[in-house]
Amino acid sequence: MALWAGRFKKDMDGIVKEYNASIHFDNIMFNEDIEGSIAHVTMLEAVGIVTKTERDQIITGLEEIRQEIAEGRADFSSDDEDIHMAIESRLIEKIGDAGKKLHTARSRNDQCQVDARMYLKKKISEIARELLELEEIILKKADKYADCISVGFTHMQHAQPITIGFMFMAYFQMFRRDVERLTATYERMDYCPLGACALAGTTFPIDRGTTSELLGFRAPTENAMDSVSDRDYAIELLSNASISMMHLSRWAEEFVWWNSTEFSYIDIDDSYCTGSSIMPQKKNPDMAELIRGKCSRVYGDLFQLLALMKGTPLAYNKDFQEDKLGLFDAVETWRASVQIFSHMLDRTEFRMDEIQKFLDKGFLNATDVAEHLAQNGIPFREAHNIVGRMVQMAEEHGCQLEELDDTMLQEIDPRLNRDMVGDISIENCVNGRMSYGGTAPAEVRRQIDKGRRWLESLR
Repeated sequence: MALWAGRFKKDMDGIVKEYNASIHFDNIMFNEDIEGSIAHVTMLEAVGIVTKTERDQIITGLEEIRQEIAEGRADFSSDDEDIHMAIESRLIEKIGDAGKKLHTARSRNDQCQVDARMYLKKKISEIARELLELEEIILKKADKYADCISVGFTHMQHAQPITIGFMFMAYFQMFRRDVERLTATYERMDYCPLGACALAGTTFPIDRGTTSELLGFRAPTENAMDSVSDRDYAIELLSNASISMMHLSRWAEEFVWWNSTEFSYIDIDDSYCTGSSIMPQKKNPDMAELIRGKCSRVYGDLFQLLALMKGTPLAYNKDFQEDKLGLFDAVETWRASVQIFSHMLDRTEFRMDEIQKFLDKGFLNATDVAEHLAQNGIPFREAHNIVGRMVQMAEEHGCQLEELDDTMLQEIDPRLNRDMVGDISIENCVNGRMSYGGTAPAEVRRQIDKGRRWLESLR
Protein backbone atom coordinates (compact mmCIF):
# COMPACT_ATOMS: atom_id res chain seq x y z
CA MET A 1 0.00 0.00 0.00
CA ALA A 2 1.09 3.58 -0.64
CA LEU A 3 2.42 5.76 2.17
CA TRP A 4 -0.76 7.85 1.97
CA ALA A 5 -3.19 4.86 2.03
CA GLY A 6 -4.20 4.88 5.71
CA ARG A 7 -7.88 5.68 5.09
CA PHE A 8 -8.24 3.24 2.16
CA LYS A 9 -9.51 -0.34 2.33
CA LYS A 10 -8.20 -1.27 -1.12
CA ASP A 11 -5.01 -0.77 -3.02
CA MET A 12 -5.19 1.11 -6.32
CA ASP A 13 -6.33 -0.83 -9.36
CA GLY A 14 -3.34 -1.88 -11.49
CA ILE A 15 -4.44 0.18 -14.50
CA VAL A 16 -5.09 3.21 -12.29
CA LYS A 17 -1.70 2.79 -10.63
CA GLU A 18 0.05 2.92 -14.00
CA TYR A 19 -2.06 5.87 -15.18
CA ASN A 20 -1.45 7.77 -11.94
CA ALA A 21 2.34 7.32 -11.85
CA SER A 22 4.82 10.02 -12.84
CA ILE A 23 7.93 8.19 -11.66
CA HIS A 24 8.95 7.33 -15.22
CA PHE A 25 9.57 10.98 -16.09
CA ASP A 26 9.97 12.90 -12.83
CA ASN A 27 12.81 10.61 -11.70
CA ILE A 28 15.22 12.94 -13.49
CA MET A 29 14.75 15.27 -10.50
CA PHE A 30 16.16 12.76 -8.01
CA ASN A 31 19.14 14.97 -7.15
CA GLU A 32 16.92 17.95 -6.50
CA ASP A 33 14.54 15.85 -4.41
CA ILE A 34 17.38 14.57 -2.25
CA GLU A 35 18.92 18.03 -1.89
CA GLY A 36 15.53 19.39 -0.84
CA SER A 37 15.08 16.60 1.69
CA ILE A 38 18.55 17.13 3.16
CA ALA A 39 17.85 20.86 3.60
CA HIS A 40 14.43 20.10 5.08
CA VAL A 41 15.69 17.64 7.68
CA THR A 42 18.58 19.95 8.53
CA MET A 43 16.04 22.65 9.31
CA LEU A 44 13.84 20.20 11.25
CA GLU A 45 16.78 19.38 13.51
CA ALA A 46 17.69 23.05 13.94
CA VAL A 47 14.20 23.86 15.28
CA GLY A 48 14.04 20.75 17.46
CA ILE A 49 11.54 18.65 15.49
CA VAL A 50 14.00 15.78 14.94
CA THR A 51 17.12 14.86 16.86
CA LYS A 52 20.66 15.22 15.59
CA THR A 53 20.94 11.42 15.44
CA GLU A 54 17.76 11.16 13.36
CA ARG A 55 18.97 13.92 11.08
CA ASP A 56 22.28 12.16 10.51
CA GLN A 57 20.54 8.82 9.84
CA ILE A 58 18.23 10.44 7.32
CA ILE A 59 21.01 12.31 5.52
CA THR A 60 23.21 9.21 5.36
CA GLY A 61 20.29 7.18 4.00
CA LEU A 62 19.48 9.85 1.40
CA GLU A 63 23.09 9.98 0.20
CA GLU A 64 23.12 6.20 -0.18
CA ILE A 65 19.90 6.38 -2.21
CA ARG A 66 21.40 9.11 -4.37
CA GLN A 67 24.34 6.81 -5.10
CA GLU A 68 22.03 3.90 -5.93
CA ILE A 69 20.07 5.99 -8.41
CA ALA A 70 23.17 7.57 -9.97
CA GLU A 71 24.69 4.13 -10.52
CA GLY A 72 21.49 2.75 -12.04
CA ARG A 73 20.81 0.36 -9.16
CA ALA A 74 17.39 1.81 -8.34
CA ASP A 75 14.48 -0.10 -9.84
CA PHE A 76 11.61 2.34 -10.29
CA SER A 77 8.10 1.08 -10.97
CA SER A 78 4.55 2.43 -10.99
CA ASP A 79 4.22 1.24 -7.37
CA ASP A 80 6.59 4.08 -6.46
CA GLU A 81 4.13 6.60 -7.96
CA ASP A 82 6.61 9.49 -8.17
CA ILE A 83 10.23 10.26 -7.34
CA HIS A 84 9.26 11.82 -4.02
CA MET A 85 7.44 8.72 -2.75
CA ALA A 86 10.06 6.42 -4.23
CA ILE A 87 12.89 8.06 -2.30
CA GLU A 88 10.92 8.32 0.93
CA SER A 89 9.80 4.68 0.75
CA ARG A 90 13.34 3.52 0.08
CA LEU A 91 14.59 5.66 2.98
CA ILE A 92 12.12 4.08 5.41
CA GLU A 93 13.10 0.66 4.11
CA LYS A 94 16.78 1.46 4.76
CA ILE A 95 16.68 3.24 8.14
CA GLY A 96 13.30 2.44 9.66
CA ASP A 97 11.33 4.79 11.93
CA ALA A 98 13.69 7.74 11.59
CA GLY A 99 12.84 7.84 7.88
CA LYS A 100 9.18 8.26 8.71
CA LYS A 101 9.93 11.66 10.25
CA LEU A 102 11.37 13.20 7.08
CA HIS A 103 8.00 14.25 5.71
CA THR A 104 7.09 16.26 8.82
CA ALA A 105 5.95 19.81 7.93
CA ARG A 106 5.94 19.32 4.18
CA SER A 107 3.68 17.90 1.46
CA ARG A 108 4.38 16.51 -1.95
CA ASN A 109 2.66 19.66 -3.19
CA ASP A 110 5.48 21.92 -1.98
CA GLN A 111 8.10 19.20 -2.39
CA CYS A 112 7.53 18.76 -6.12
CA GLN A 113 7.56 22.53 -6.56
CA VAL A 114 10.90 23.03 -4.87
CA ASP A 115 12.32 20.16 -6.95
CA ALA A 116 11.03 21.69 -10.17
CA ARG A 117 12.34 25.15 -9.38
CA MET A 118 15.78 23.82 -8.43
CA TYR A 119 15.90 21.68 -11.59
CA LEU A 120 14.86 24.57 -13.82
CA LYS A 121 17.29 27.00 -12.23
CA LYS A 122 20.10 24.64 -13.26
CA LYS A 123 18.64 24.33 -16.76
CA ILE A 124 18.35 28.10 -17.07
CA SER A 125 22.05 28.41 -16.24
CA GLU A 126 22.91 25.77 -18.86
CA ILE A 127 20.79 27.42 -21.55
CA ALA A 128 22.15 30.88 -20.72
CA ARG A 129 25.69 29.53 -21.21
CA GLU A 130 24.70 28.10 -24.60
CA LEU A 131 23.13 31.41 -25.63
CA LEU A 132 26.21 33.34 -24.58
CA GLU A 133 28.40 30.94 -26.58
CA LEU A 134 26.16 31.60 -29.57
CA GLU A 135 26.55 35.35 -29.01
CA GLU A 136 30.36 34.94 -28.98
CA ILE A 137 30.21 33.19 -32.34
CA ILE A 138 27.90 35.86 -33.75
CA LEU A 139 30.32 38.60 -32.74
CA LYS A 140 33.24 36.73 -34.29
CA LYS A 141 31.35 36.28 -37.55
CA ALA A 142 30.03 39.85 -37.53
CA ASP A 143 33.57 41.16 -37.24
CA LYS A 144 34.76 38.90 -40.05
CA TYR A 145 31.97 40.03 -42.40
CA ALA A 146 31.63 43.64 -41.24
CA ASP A 147 32.75 44.99 -44.65
CA CYS A 148 31.11 42.30 -46.82
CA ILE A 149 28.09 43.57 -48.74
CA SER A 150 24.99 41.51 -49.34
CA VAL A 151 21.33 41.99 -50.20
CA GLY A 152 18.86 43.17 -47.59
CA PHE A 153 15.30 41.98 -48.08
CA THR A 154 11.80 43.09 -47.22
CA HIS A 155 8.84 40.98 -48.37
CA MET A 156 11.52 38.60 -49.74
CA GLN A 157 12.27 41.28 -52.39
CA HIS A 158 15.59 43.03 -52.88
CA ALA A 159 15.41 46.14 -50.71
CA GLN A 160 18.72 47.80 -49.79
CA PRO A 161 22.36 46.79 -49.62
CA ILE A 162 23.61 45.77 -46.18
CA THR A 163 26.71 44.22 -44.73
CA ILE A 164 26.61 40.62 -43.57
CA GLY A 165 28.06 41.77 -40.26
CA PHE A 166 25.03 44.05 -39.88
CA MET A 167 22.70 41.09 -40.35
CA PHE A 168 24.63 39.10 -37.75
CA MET A 169 24.22 41.93 -35.27
CA ALA A 170 20.46 41.93 -35.82
CA TYR A 171 20.38 38.35 -34.56
CA PHE A 172 22.77 39.27 -31.77
CA GLN A 173 20.12 41.63 -30.41
CA MET A 174 17.45 38.92 -30.55
CA PHE A 175 19.51 36.47 -28.53
CA ARG A 176 20.59 39.20 -26.14
CA ARG A 177 16.91 39.74 -25.32
CA ASP A 178 16.58 35.98 -24.82
CA VAL A 179 19.37 36.08 -22.24
CA GLU A 180 17.81 39.07 -20.50
CA ARG A 181 14.42 37.35 -20.37
CA LEU A 182 16.04 34.24 -18.90
CA THR A 183 17.77 36.33 -16.25
CA ALA A 184 14.48 37.97 -15.26
CA THR A 185 12.68 34.61 -15.17
CA TYR A 186 15.42 33.16 -12.97
CA GLU A 187 15.01 36.04 -10.53
CA ARG A 188 11.24 35.54 -10.31
CA MET A 189 11.70 31.78 -9.91
CA ASP A 190 14.28 32.15 -7.17
CA TYR A 191 11.87 31.77 -4.23
CA CYS A 192 11.53 28.59 -2.21
CA PRO A 193 8.08 26.97 -1.80
CA LEU A 194 9.26 24.29 0.65
CA GLY A 195 7.32 24.53 3.91
CA ALA A 196 4.12 25.73 2.25
CA CYS A 197 2.92 22.14 2.79
CA ALA A 198 -0.36 21.12 1.15
CA LEU A 199 -1.76 24.64 0.83
CA ALA A 200 -2.06 26.34 4.22
CA GLY A 201 1.35 26.12 5.89
CA THR A 202 1.92 24.12 9.08
CA THR A 203 1.51 24.24 12.85
CA PHE A 204 5.11 23.08 13.31
CA PRO A 205 7.60 25.84 14.24
CA ILE A 206 9.59 25.55 11.00
CA ASP A 207 12.11 28.06 9.68
CA ARG A 208 11.49 28.51 5.96
CA GLY A 209 14.22 31.12 5.71
CA THR A 210 16.84 28.55 6.71
CA THR A 211 15.54 26.03 4.17
CA SER A 212 15.57 28.67 1.44
CA GLU A 213 19.13 29.66 2.26
CA LEU A 214 20.35 26.06 2.37
CA LEU A 215 18.88 25.42 -1.09
CA GLY A 216 20.31 28.60 -2.61
CA PHE A 217 17.05 30.51 -2.99
CA ARG A 218 16.69 34.23 -2.47
CA ALA A 219 13.84 33.87 0.05
CA PRO A 220 10.75 31.77 0.83
CA THR A 221 7.61 32.26 -1.25
CA GLU A 222 5.13 34.62 0.40
CA ASN A 223 1.83 32.72 0.28
CA ALA A 224 1.46 28.98 0.88
CA MET A 225 -1.61 28.57 -1.33
CA ASP A 226 0.05 30.35 -4.25
CA SER A 227 3.25 28.38 -3.65
CA VAL A 228 1.70 25.00 -4.43
CA SER A 229 -0.64 26.11 -7.20
CA ASP A 230 1.65 28.50 -9.09
CA ARG A 231 3.01 27.45 -12.46
CA ASP A 232 3.67 30.96 -13.76
CA TYR A 233 7.41 30.41 -13.57
CA ALA A 234 7.12 27.35 -15.83
CA ILE A 235 4.82 29.12 -18.28
CA GLU A 236 7.18 32.08 -18.36
CA LEU A 237 10.16 29.82 -19.03
CA LEU A 238 8.26 28.04 -21.81
CA SER A 239 7.35 31.43 -23.25
CA ASN A 240 11.03 32.39 -23.20
CA ALA A 241 11.87 29.09 -24.88
CA SER A 242 9.24 29.68 -27.56
CA ILE A 243 10.50 33.19 -28.35
CA SER A 244 14.11 32.03 -28.49
CA MET A 245 13.22 29.01 -30.65
CA MET A 246 11.35 31.39 -32.95
CA HIS A 247 14.57 33.39 -33.32
CA LEU A 248 16.48 30.21 -34.15
CA SER A 249 13.74 29.16 -36.56
CA ARG A 250 13.86 32.47 -38.43
CA TRP A 251 17.61 32.20 -38.91
CA ALA A 252 17.35 28.52 -39.77
CA GLU A 253 14.83 29.45 -42.47
CA GLU A 254 17.34 31.85 -43.95
CA PHE A 255 19.97 29.12 -43.86
CA VAL A 256 17.63 26.95 -45.92
CA TRP A 257 17.17 29.71 -48.49
CA TRP A 258 20.82 30.66 -48.59
CA ASN A 259 21.85 27.04 -49.05
CA SER A 260 19.59 26.59 -52.08
CA THR A 261 20.97 26.54 -55.62
CA GLU A 262 18.99 29.68 -56.41
CA PHE A 263 20.79 31.62 -53.66
CA SER A 264 24.08 29.77 -53.11
CA TYR A 265 24.98 32.37 -50.48
CA ILE A 266 26.53 29.98 -47.97
CA ASP A 267 28.56 26.83 -47.62
CA ILE A 268 27.43 24.81 -44.60
CA ASP A 269 29.99 22.36 -43.25
CA ASP A 270 29.25 18.79 -44.35
CA SER A 271 28.97 17.65 -40.73
CA TYR A 272 25.73 19.63 -40.37
CA CYS A 273 24.08 18.39 -43.54
CA THR A 274 22.73 15.09 -44.85
CA GLY A 275 22.42 13.45 -48.23
CA SER A 276 19.55 11.87 -50.08
CA SER A 277 18.80 8.15 -50.09
CA ILE A 278 18.15 8.32 -53.85
CA MET A 279 19.74 11.51 -55.23
CA PRO A 280 23.53 11.28 -54.85
CA GLN A 281 24.20 14.97 -55.52
CA LYS A 282 22.14 16.31 -52.63
CA LYS A 283 23.53 18.24 -49.66
CA ASN A 284 20.49 18.98 -47.54
CA PRO A 285 20.49 21.59 -44.70
CA ASP A 286 18.76 19.12 -42.39
CA MET A 287 19.96 20.63 -39.10
CA ALA A 288 18.54 24.02 -40.07
CA GLU A 289 15.28 22.36 -41.12
CA LEU A 290 15.12 20.29 -37.94
CA ILE A 291 15.69 23.33 -35.71
CA ARG A 292 12.95 25.10 -37.66
CA GLY A 293 10.68 22.12 -37.02
CA LYS A 294 11.51 21.79 -33.33
CA CYS A 295 10.29 25.33 -32.78
CA SER A 296 6.71 24.07 -33.23
CA ARG A 297 7.36 21.34 -30.68
CA VAL A 298 8.33 23.91 -28.04
CA TYR A 299 5.28 26.01 -28.95
CA GLY A 300 3.19 22.91 -28.31
CA ASP A 301 4.75 22.47 -24.88
CA LEU A 302 3.84 26.07 -24.01
CA PHE A 303 0.26 25.76 -25.27
CA GLN A 304 -0.18 22.47 -23.40
CA LEU A 305 0.75 24.05 -20.07
CA LEU A 306 -1.36 27.13 -20.68
CA ALA A 307 -4.34 24.91 -21.49
CA LEU A 308 -3.60 22.71 -18.47
CA MET A 309 -3.73 25.63 -16.06
CA LYS A 310 -6.82 27.26 -17.52
CA GLY A 311 -9.75 26.93 -15.15
CA THR A 312 -7.95 25.02 -12.40
CA PRO A 313 -9.15 26.25 -8.99
CA LEU A 314 -6.91 26.88 -5.98
CA ALA A 315 -4.96 25.14 -4.68
CA TYR A 316 -3.35 21.89 -5.91
CA ASN A 317 -5.05 19.68 -8.53
CA LYS A 318 -3.87 16.36 -9.94
CA ASP A 319 -3.93 18.00 -13.38
CA PHE A 320 -0.69 19.69 -12.35
CA GLN A 321 1.20 16.40 -12.61
CA GLU A 322 1.00 16.94 -16.37
CA ASP A 323 3.11 20.10 -16.13
CA LYS A 324 6.47 18.35 -16.30
CA LEU A 325 6.73 16.26 -19.45
CA GLY A 326 6.33 19.24 -21.77
CA LEU A 327 8.49 21.39 -19.53
CA PHE A 328 11.36 18.90 -19.47
CA ASP A 329 11.00 18.37 -23.21
CA ALA A 330 11.04 22.09 -24.02
CA VAL A 331 14.08 23.07 -21.98
CA GLU A 332 16.14 20.20 -23.35
CA THR A 333 14.97 20.82 -26.94
CA TRP A 334 15.84 24.50 -26.55
CA ARG A 335 19.26 23.83 -25.07
CA ALA A 336 20.18 21.30 -27.75
CA SER A 337 18.88 23.53 -30.56
CA VAL A 338 20.96 26.51 -29.44
CA GLN A 339 24.03 24.29 -29.17
CA ILE A 340 23.58 22.71 -32.60
CA PHE A 341 22.84 26.05 -34.26
CA SER A 342 25.93 27.63 -32.65
CA HIS A 343 28.21 24.94 -33.99
CA MET A 344 26.59 24.99 -37.42
CA LEU A 345 26.91 28.79 -37.59
CA ASP A 346 30.56 28.64 -36.60
CA ARG A 347 31.23 26.20 -39.46
CA THR A 348 29.29 28.09 -42.14
CA GLU A 349 30.98 30.50 -44.54
CA PHE A 350 29.43 33.04 -46.91
CA ARG A 351 30.23 32.73 -50.59
CA MET A 352 30.97 36.34 -51.46
CA ASP A 353 31.62 35.54 -55.12
CA GLU A 354 28.05 34.25 -55.45
CA ILE A 355 26.51 37.07 -53.40
CA GLN A 356 28.26 39.63 -55.61
CA LYS A 357 26.21 38.40 -58.58
CA PHE A 358 23.00 39.61 -56.90
CA LEU A 359 24.05 43.13 -55.96
CA ASP A 360 23.08 44.66 -59.31
CA LYS A 361 19.58 43.19 -59.21
CA GLY A 362 16.50 44.86 -57.79
CA PHE A 363 17.79 48.46 -57.72
CA LEU A 364 19.20 48.20 -54.21
CA ASN A 365 20.39 51.82 -54.37
CA ALA A 366 16.97 53.36 -55.14
CA THR A 367 16.37 54.59 -51.60
CA ASP A 368 19.79 56.24 -51.56
CA VAL A 369 18.89 58.17 -54.71
CA ALA A 370 15.67 59.39 -53.10
CA GLU A 371 17.54 60.46 -49.95
CA HIS A 372 20.18 62.24 -52.02
CA LEU A 373 17.50 64.16 -53.94
CA ALA A 374 15.83 65.09 -50.64
CA GLN A 375 19.17 66.40 -49.33
CA ASN A 376 19.29 68.59 -52.46
CA GLY A 377 16.00 70.32 -51.66
CA ILE A 378 13.38 68.06 -53.23
CA PRO A 379 10.74 67.01 -50.67
CA PHE A 380 11.18 63.32 -49.87
CA ARG A 381 7.72 62.20 -51.02
CA GLU A 382 8.32 63.97 -54.33
CA ALA A 383 11.81 62.47 -54.54
CA HIS A 384 10.32 59.02 -53.88
CA ASN A 385 7.99 59.46 -56.87
CA ILE A 386 10.83 60.67 -59.10
CA VAL A 387 13.00 57.64 -58.26
CA GLY A 388 10.07 55.35 -58.98
CA ARG A 389 9.97 56.79 -62.51
CA MET A 390 13.75 56.41 -62.76
CA VAL A 391 13.34 52.71 -61.96
CA GLN A 392 10.69 52.41 -64.69
CA MET A 393 13.01 54.00 -67.23
CA ALA A 394 15.96 51.84 -66.17
CA GLU A 395 13.82 48.73 -66.58
CA GLU A 396 12.72 49.86 -70.04
CA HIS A 397 16.33 50.45 -71.10
CA GLY A 398 17.73 47.38 -69.37
CA CYS A 399 20.22 49.37 -67.31
CA GLN A 400 21.04 50.39 -63.74
CA LEU A 401 20.02 53.69 -62.11
CA GLU A 402 23.59 54.94 -62.22
CA GLU A 403 23.62 54.37 -66.01
CA LEU A 404 20.80 56.83 -66.73
CA ASP A 405 22.31 59.86 -68.49
CA ASP A 406 21.33 63.53 -68.14
CA THR A 407 18.94 63.36 -71.12
CA MET A 408 17.05 60.44 -69.61
CA LEU A 409 16.99 62.07 -66.17
CA GLN A 410 15.66 65.39 -67.44
CA GLU A 411 12.94 63.58 -69.34
CA ILE A 412 11.77 62.36 -65.94
CA ASP A 413 12.19 65.74 -64.20
CA PRO A 414 13.92 68.85 -65.56
CA ARG A 415 15.68 69.43 -62.23
CA LEU A 416 17.57 66.15 -62.46
CA ASN A 417 21.16 65.59 -63.55
CA ARG A 418 23.93 63.16 -62.75
CA ASP A 419 25.41 65.40 -60.07
CA MET A 420 22.11 65.52 -58.20
CA VAL A 421 21.86 61.74 -58.25
CA GLY A 422 25.34 61.52 -56.70
CA ASP A 423 27.56 58.51 -56.12
CA ILE A 424 25.12 55.63 -55.78
CA SER A 425 27.55 52.78 -56.04
CA ILE A 426 26.58 49.92 -53.75
CA GLU A 427 29.71 50.46 -51.64
CA ASN A 428 28.94 54.16 -51.18
CA CYS A 429 25.34 53.39 -50.29
CA VAL A 430 26.44 51.03 -47.54
CA ASN A 431 29.23 53.26 -46.23
CA GLY A 432 26.89 56.24 -46.04
CA ARG A 433 24.43 54.62 -43.63
CA MET A 434 26.18 55.82 -40.51
CA SER A 435 23.04 56.59 -38.50
CA TYR A 436 23.05 54.96 -35.06
CA GLY A 437 22.23 51.28 -35.60
CA GLY A 438 22.87 51.49 -39.35
CA THR A 439 24.67 49.12 -41.71
CA ALA A 440 27.85 51.12 -42.43
CA PRO A 441 30.88 48.99 -41.52
CA ALA A 442 32.13 51.56 -38.99
CA GLU A 443 28.73 51.60 -37.30
CA VAL A 444 28.56 47.80 -37.33
CA ARG A 445 31.91 47.69 -35.56
CA ARG A 446 30.55 50.05 -32.91
CA GLN A 447 27.68 47.58 -32.40
CA ILE A 448 30.17 44.71 -32.17
CA ASP A 449 32.25 46.57 -29.57
CA LYS A 450 29.17 47.31 -27.51
CA GLY A 451 28.11 43.67 -27.78
CA ARG A 452 31.52 42.55 -26.54
CA ARG A 453 31.28 44.87 -23.54
CA TRP A 454 27.88 43.42 -22.69
CA LEU A 455 29.25 39.88 -22.86
CA GLU A 456 32.20 40.86 -20.68
CA SER A 457 29.84 42.35 -18.10
CA LEU A 458 28.21 38.91 -17.66
CA ARG A 459 31.43 37.04 -16.92
